[in-house]
Amino acid sequence: MSTAPSAAPDGARVAAAMHTFPKTCGPATTVAQAWAAFERPKVHSLLVVDAGRLLAVVDRDDLAGAGPDGPAASLGTLDGRVARAGDDLASTWAAMAEAGRRRVAVVDGSGRLLGLLCLKRHGRGFCSDAGIRARIDERAAAPDGP
Repeated sequence: MSTAPSAAPDGARVAAAMHTFPKTCGPATTVAQAWAAFERPKVHSLLVVDAGRLLAVVDRDDLAGAGPDGPAASLGTLDGRVARAGDDLASTWAAMAEAGRRRVAVVDGSGRLLGLLCLKRHGRGFCSDAGIRARIDERAAAPDGP
């Protein structure tokens, strides 16, 4: 992962680089359901939302050793996994690199989920709404479908 967010324009905010339609799950999502979601290759974190408010970000490692019927949300955290839309993009990118994270949820001041800041695999930029939509369209057009 890139540790130098040199591609972030001076003064850019997190909101300018986030994508705005991340997949979410509800607070009743069980550990078994979370494991099933993680079987999809593009799912790296689960954003647990209730009435628009982000409750937890759950990663695969959070689920280790948990029983299948328990709530996944209680195993996740917001600590280190969330940025505010108005945060400085370069600073957020640097913090992500330092922590080894490619994704952070983006919230407003009241904790409402606004999007996801998702660092591309090569580490030189962020996933965009247009890029994600294009991949969805490509998969839908493929002979075997999504």
